[in-house]
Amino acid sequence: MDRIIPTLPRAEIAGASWRDYGTVIVTRDLDEAAALSDRIAPEHLEICTDDPDAVAATVRHAGAIFLGGLTPEAVGDYVSGPNHVLPTARSARFSSGLSVMDFLKRTTVARMTPGALSAIGPAAVRLALSEGLGAHAQSVQSRLDALNQSGQGAE
Repeated sequence: MDRIIPTLPRAEIAGASWRDYGTVIVTRDLDEAAALSDRIAPEHLEICTDDPDAVAATVRHAGAIFLGGLTPEAVGDYVSGPNHVLPTARSARFSSGLSVMDFLKRTTVARMTPGALSAIGPAAVRLALSEGLGAHAQSVQSRLDALNQSGQGAE
């Protein structure tokens, strides 16, 4: 960093950032490195090893992963497919980078058959009651009762 930072057009800014926030972490092995990466949940993760795919397969939380020495993070920002709008502040633990899916409206459609409602309805009743939502529980239970009275309760 001492050699590279002075050559940058924004050397003063980069130097202050490295001085105030930069760090080097040395791990015992790649398994420990992957586990640490998952704890950090980085916005960008470069894996520059002989077998980056094997390491990437063990990483669960990263906004974007760049595999191998020929895949610098900057190509993801600009031209390789991943974009520059990625989860920050460890939010890669539960969020993904911006994609076309974020601009699509999706609607879930559900349909129960008598057998399906008979199979999963009792669990819905129990869950609704455990949340204190009696009307939700009753909306399922009344349908289960009707199925049982009609003889359609089991397929």
